[in-house]
Amino acid sequence: MRIDKYLWCIRIYKTRSLATEACKKGHVKIGGSNVKPSREIFGNELLLVRKEQINYQLKVLDIPESRVGAKLVDLYRKDLTPKEEFEKNELLQFAKDYYRKKGEGRPTKKDRRDIEGYQEATNEII
Repeated sequence: MRIDKYLWCIRIYKTRSLATEACKKGHVKIGGSNVKPSREIFGNELLLVRKEQINYQLKVLDIPESRVGAKLVDLYRKDLTPKEEFEKNELLQFAKDYYRKKGEGRPTKKDRRDIEGYQEATNEII
């Protein structure tokens, strides 16, 4: 089975065209090298899929005939993604929450004090 079709069948991507596009952009790797969407996939291969800034590590257990239901996905793949990947994403989301949007104007006095406090804290560590 083609890798783009496999990623669509096991519900990594919502559409097959999204899976194809991810392969073309280099977000899907096997053995550390980028793969084309037409590459054939076999059992016991280890996939590295980058989606939404998380590097998923998936092991192919079996090849489905067609797209499977969400409850049956674990029959065809094993998720080996370390927990650190998800923790990194949480930290990134937490950092984005504080960022000021463009057009909100100059920093307030409180923002300035927070920035100065952060700079002093990093200078003490160094």
